Amino acid sequence: MSTLFTRIKNSIAADFHEMLDQKEQKNPLSLLNQYLRQCEQETDRVRKLVERQFILTEEFTKEYREAKVYAEKRKKQADLALQAGESDLHEFAVNEQQRYDERAARLHEAKLEAKRELETLEQKFEQMKHKLKDMYVKRMELMGRENIARAHRGMNKILDAGTGSKPGLRFDGMERYLERLEHQVNTDYHFNTIDDRFARLEKQWKKEEKSTIS
Repeated sequence: MSTLFTRIKNSIAADFHEMLDQKEQKNPLSLLNQYLRQCEQETDRVRKLVERQFILTEEFTKEYREAKVYAEKRKKQADLALQAGESDLHEFAVNEQQRYDERAARLHEAKLEAKRELETLEQKFEQMKHKLKDMYVKRMELMGRENIARAHRGMNKILDAGTGSKPGLRFDGMERYLERLEHQVNTDYHFNTIDDRFARLEKQWKKEEKSTIS
């Protein structure tokens, strides 16, 4: 299991550095996102293996305790049979005690080994999670640099627009357009206001003329 983690760790480090060195890539952020998804899947798979190792360690502990209980039980039974002169029961209990003691010793060693392996796996799993978090940070850094680069390109496209550029992209052209538009709006408002005044005046005059005739 530890060999698997070492291989995974080395593979992640090698692939990550190789990816960053590929300067010809047109979209390194997209490549990083794809690689992150793969690492997330691998990390989740390893997490399940760590959880399984923990369960196995608990099972070894449970079986060890059970064997110790039965060994102690057979020991008491052997002593009782010996005192009672029951040689066949005494022999049976002694043999059973021996088998349980041997099983308990084997389970004890297995439990210790499983616990050591679990501690190693947990430490390496934490390293994997830190490596994954570092890549998340790297992605945010790349996203920030990409965003800044795009913003600068957009601003430079307008600020550095020369005489040969399209008039619509130049600030001076835009300002002149806005001035003409504002002048047109004001003119339309002025004439509309005058027309309204004439219309009210004409309506009032016809009203007064009608009143005079009556």
